[in-house]
Amino acid sequence: MPLRLPKSYLDEMVAHAKAEAPNECCGIIAGSNGHAARLYRCRNAEESPYRYQVDPNDLFRVYRECEQNGWDFLAIYHSHTFSEAYPSPTDVRLAFWPEAYYVLISLKDPEHPVVRAFRIRDGQVQEEEIEAVEG
Repeated sequence: MPLRLPKSYLDEMVAHAKAEAPNECCGIIAGSNGHAARLYRCRNAEESPYRYQVDPNDLFRVYRECEQNGWDFLAIYHSHTFSEAYPSPTDVRLAFWPEAYYVLISLKDPEHPVVRAFRIRDGQVQEEEIEAVEG
């Protein structure tokens, strides 16, 4: 099943990645029944070009808002500033939400960012289609 995201969210993730470069950015897209409701830019607690960790305060705030609105973590996104948009071994090891999509934004060629989505379950990576929708 493709990940359906508003084109504005795809643009926002790329803009976030570029704004945080050379460090990786990270964020969460919340929604229900496969429909995206809100994109949250989060702070990368690692402040690193090679790793990310959603700031615990941001994670708590987003989780609380999701609970209040009946949303789930539809997607967790982060950027790779120097490598392709594919989950690293660390990304796979730290994929704690098997029901969520993992979206990667590659700035390896900053003029042509690449955005890809994956499911990561039990250490297995499966690429999923991203469908840009209006809204």
